[in-house]
Amino acid sequence: MSERFSKLIKLPKDPAAKIVAQGNILLRTPVTYPASASVEVLLTKLAAKDAWVDIMTVLAHALPAREAVWWACLAARDLTGPGDQKATPCLRAAENWVLDPSDANRAVARAALDGVYVDDDTNLVATAAMYAAGNMGPGDMANYPAPVGIVGGCVFGMNMLALAEAEDFDRSIQILIDRALDIGRGGNGHVADLVLEKGAV
Repeated sequence: MSERFSKLIKLPKDPAAKIVAQGNILLRTPVTYPASASVEVLLTKLAAKDAWVDIMTVLAHALPAREAVWWACLAARDLTGPGDQKATPCLRAAENWVLDPSDANRAVARAALDGVYVDDDTNLVATAAMYAAGNMGPGDMANYPAPVGIVGGCVFGMNMLALAEAEDFDRSIQILIDRALDIGRGGNGHVADLVLEKGAV
C-alpha cells in the first residue's frame, strides 16, 4: 500500500468492493484486487495506473457523507472565491450543515435548492448535504431512501466542475485528491487552492 494512501482513519473499514458496489461505481480503469481489500489498497492500485479520475470517484463515495460534503464545498469555494459575500445560498447551506449536521440545516439546504439559479453549479453541494443522511430529507421525507450513490455523485461532480476551470489540470487533480486524503486523515482539507483559468468564472 502506498504511503500516500495510508492512515485514512475517516474511511470505513468495509472492503473496497463493498463500497464500489454500494455506490454503483463504474471504474474506467480495470484493476484486480482481493474481495477483502481495503479502499487504501484499491487507491494504491489505481494510482499505479495513473487513474486519477477513478481515484476521485472512489474517494467521493468512500469518505463519510459529512467529510465528503466538506471536500465538495472546498471545490465550490474555488469557483466562488472566499468570503461570505461570494458564497451562494447553496454553498452557505452546505457549509453550515457540515458545521452542524442537523435536520434543520438539511431543511435550509433543501430551501436553497428550491430557489437555485439554473447556472448555479454549487447546487451540487446543497444536494449532497440534503441527502447525506441516506434519505430524501428531514421530516416525513426521512421515510424514503435517497437515490443510490447520490452523495458521492454530487461530490465527485462538484470537484470535476472545479477541475474543469483549473489552469493546470494535472496539478489541480492532485490538489483535489490531496484535499480528500487530508480530510480522510482527519484534517480540514486546506492543502492548496486551485488556480483557475483567466476569465473562467
